[in-house]
Amino acid sequence: MRWITRPGWPGNLIALFAGALTPLTLAPFDVWPLALVSLALFYLGLRELAPRGALARGWCYGFGLFIAGTSWIYVSIHDYGAAPVPLAAFLTGGFCAGVALFFALPAWLWARWLRRSEAPLADALAFAALWLLQEAFRGWFLTGFPWLYAGYSQQQGPLAGLVPLGGVWLVSFALASSAALLVNLPRLRARKAFLGLAILLLAAPWIAGPLLRGHAWTQPKGETLRVAAIQGNVAQQMKWDPEHLNAQLALYRDMTRSSRPADLIVWPETAVPILKDFAEPYLREMDAFAKDRQAALITGVPVRQIQANGEKRYYNGITVVGRGSGDYLKQKLVPFGEYVPLQDLLRGLIAFFDLPMSDFARGPADQPLLEARGYKLAPYICYEVVYPEFAASLAAQSDMLLTISNDTWFGTSIGPLQHLQMAQMRALEAGRWMIRATNNGVTALIDPQGRITAQIPQFQPAVLYGEVQPMQGLTPYLHWRSWPLAILCAVLLLWARLASRFSKMI
Repeated sequence: MRWITRPGWPGNLIALFAGALTPLTLAPFDVWPLALVSLALFYLGLRELAPRGALARGWCYGFGLFIAGTSWIYVSIHDYGAAPVPLAAFLTGGFCAGVALFFALPAWLWARWLRRSEAPLADALAFAALWLLQEAFRGWFLTGFPWLYAGYSQQQGPLAGLVPLGGVWLVSFALASSAALLVNLPRLRARKAFLGLAILLLAAPWIAGPLLRGHAWTQPKGETLRVAAIQGNVAQQMKWDPEHLNAQLALYRDMTRSSRPADLIVWPETAVPILKDFAEPYLREMDAFAKDRQAALITGVPVRQIQANGEKRYYNGITVVGRGSGDYLKQKLVPFGEYVPLQDLLRGLIAFFDLPMSDFARGPADQPLLEARGYKLAPYICYEVVYPEFAASLAAQSDMLLTISNDTWFGTSIGPLQHLQMAQMRALEAGRWMIRATNNGVTALIDPQGRITAQIPQFQPAVLYGEVQPMQGLTPYLHWRSWPLAILCAVLLLWARLASRFSKMI
């Protein structure tokens, strides 16, 4: 126990190990109890440290989490960015070291301003509040990296019933508070009045979660729709090669023409790997085919727009033809994959900084939803589906959810399965069906409970068939979003700041 709490490298090594446990709680492993172990070790390890020691321990925890959970970054840089092994390893390690600071700063704040060993109940709840603020800040700062949130461990776990109430945020808060309260139970024995309250707060989410699981927060709207999602499995090395353009267009055309009749035909991100301007004859052909089948065909396609000043801007987009309408321009761009920060300095250094289509602009925030067969679809392109608040803002206006992606960048790593799990969480948060179409997997249909109802194998051309049901109504999370939790966190942090003055009362 002393190794965990005292300063020095043994405690830092344990923190590194605790962080590395987190990916095991997520897809494809889903050993959700380890989330409590990881959080408890982190909380316990900060109990006796000075602020500077807490800073180092928080960084160790974050580095362990990201080095174990984002191995797919190495795949993207080395396999598709043509970086040598040493450079790819250095860049991956540097990225993980940088984002680990998201844990170092809260750990320092905790030790410097908020830790209250004399008030164990306030101490535990304030830790959970700070943990939640860390996740929210990490998803916002410098466009955000909202990956590996603790709450995703419960996507099919006992706390999943809480998701429609407060999203992944509420589940993360419940896990952090449960872990801290479990650690503090021995300290609370001396405070009989607060021991009962602590046990109640500890047990409440684990009782409420299973009781609420399966509750229908939204209602069906209209008839079910047949879906055909086309998975072309185009190799990333061929994707933007002009010599393979006609073959790719023919692949999606032929797979669609030979597919079963469907109301919605969905192609993945940049299935049409050429600017929409140049693809108009091809899209008109597919428009006529879709109308003949009484279907809406939805595809990813790059879009070029010319501004009033003559400037050309390029967007990662979605367009609808046939029995539907609308265009959507991606708003949440992937750093280095779709735009290059400090590009005047970085472009040309290595191939990774000159990836094809890495000069996209950000789409406007006030875009209308897509329309298909008379229903509104909330569109998310690839990375956008991992942003809870952004996804909720679109989902609240929609009848169904749609995400298209090209997860070929992840290779055979666990990245696509983590990505799929986050899409499942968005469906559960919104109480709506999610259609997920990808280039090489995982292509799937997800019901309003976050369960996969249909799926096709990765890494092979295939067509996914299934049915989805448009939904209406709002879950509590879509209605209130994260405001109730934000207010609660503010109250808990204020309580912790005042706790030292009133420790005898707390």
